[in-house]
Amino acid sequence: MRVGVYIDGFNLYYGARGQCGRSTAGWRWLDLRQLAENVVAAQSGWSGPVIEQVVYCTAPISGKDNPAGQLEQDTYLRALQHAKSIDFLSKGNYVYRVATAPLAIEGKNHAPVLSNPAWPVMVKDGSGKEDSQATFFVKVARREEKGSDVNVASHLLIDVLEKKVDAAVVVSNDSDLAYPVSEARLRVPVGTINPGKGWPAKKLAGAPSDGVGGHWWYQFTAADYKAAQLPDPVGHLTKPLPW
Repeated sequence: MRVGVYIDGFNLYYGARGQCGRSTAGWRWLDLRQLAENVVAAQSGWSGPVIEQVVYCTAPISGKDNPAGQLEQDTYLRALQHAKSIDFLSKGNYVYRVATAPLAIEGKNHAPVLSNPAWPVMVKDGSGKEDSQATFFVKVARREEKGSDVNVASHLLIDVLEKKVDAAVVVSNDSDLAYPVSEARLRVPVGTINPGKGWPAKKLAGAPSDGVGGHWWYQFTAADYKAAQLPDPVGHLTKPLPW
């Protein structure tokens, strides 16, 4: 059984960081092929699965804003390719913009809770009366990663429709992938993996018997990440010191 693995790098990174700890070493030098092989062997129940290809979708970090991050990422991407840990690198991009939004704090389940005026900062309406229900608006600089989810969806569906794979594994908890994943399940067995410690996206849920059947769901743990690390060095490429 030929298995295609489709990884949203942005989702994987933040999921792994949430599982392992931002400042903790020992998880970022990930061997993506080994990570996939380990979980497919342990969780899929598929007959004779072989990882046919690993597609890694990410966006290059800007050296202008984060030169150290760009150097570390470039080293890692070259190490992945040199070690044959991935078969295809699909690059998106970052978009920088100024956004206007209501001022809020994080509430239950990460839902935004709007901040209203209260002393010592109060707002008055046109008549001079205090307005405790007014909404503050702020402008913030935003950096958005673009393209990874679209690239995951495109590679997944192209490979499935062209019958390049007999099964697929999608590593992402992005609900925007609900439609392409559901279409893939009509044609091949699909494993869906949540990289982080939060709740799995409801839109990526389903039943093992949907479509052709044989589907499964999994959530990576810190142990999964630490058990699938590239050798150091990989050729002449050495793991960044903070990693």
